[in-house]
Amino acid sequence: MTAVALTVAGSDPSGGAGIQADLKTFSALGAYGTAVLTALTAQNTRGVTGVHPVPAAFVGLQLRTLLDDVEVHATKLGMLGTAEVVREVAAVLAERRPGPVVCDPVMVATSGDRLIDEEAVAAVRTELLPLADLITPNVPEAAALLGTAPVTDADALPEQALALLALGPGAVLLKGGHLGGPESIDVLASADGVQITRRPRVATNATHGTGCTLSSAIAALAARSPGAGWPVLVEGARDYLQSALEAGEALGIGSGHGPVHHFAGIWPH
Repeated sequence: MTAVALTVAGSDPSGGAGIQADLKTFSALGAYGTAVLTALTAQNTRGVTGVHPVPAAFVGLQLRTLLDDVEVHATKLGMLGTAEVVREVAAVLAERRPGPVVCDPVMVATSGDRLIDEEAVAAVRTELLPLADLITPNVPEAAALLGTAPVTDADALPEQALALLALGPGAVLLKGGHLGGPESIDVLASADGVQITRRPRVATNATHGTGCTLSSAIAALAARSPGAGWPVLVEGARDYLQSALEAGEALGIGSGHGPVHHFAGIWPH
């Protein structure tokens, strides 16, 4: 059976993040990619200049129409844009379970541009997180979801991960990349406890789409490996992202934060 992964997210014309990054990641990791569009953005590697949401009812129609016909083995949720879209997606997930649901609560772009408003953040917190099997916030997103200041020390990550877990998701992967330093530190919290992983930080300016790529890699691997635990899936996804980061600058795309290389090791050199 072909592994099928679904991304529910916004579009990035520059191809490094959003739907485009997710579909590339699915393909690179051997999953057939399907997609439901939640928003159009005007953006490039330097920043976001506009966001045009897809009406919530049409997002729901896309989802239901797809799921009426295609068996989905894992789902990644990215930028949902508005509270209405968040509620509509939550309503569909409450009706149907298209495999494990990995929720990347996209709120701020790599460039620093805010992508959703406070009402949408509240809807993610109360309506979407309890339906997610894994959430993958970074430090600023965790702070927004918890209504606290962003942590500045890696020692505070486990406590915040557990606080996020208390909001209802099955597991939390709190990404510490925003903290800087020679290592990138992530914390995985679940009913099985807390695991801390450290990897050498990649010195690169090609960081556009890192969050999208990691969460979609987890979803792709989950689609291909039913029943695998989150620690195994997360480490496999981090292996993939590490290679994509290391090769990103070789692409030479754009003049800002360039994209990671989703097909590193696949494209000919």
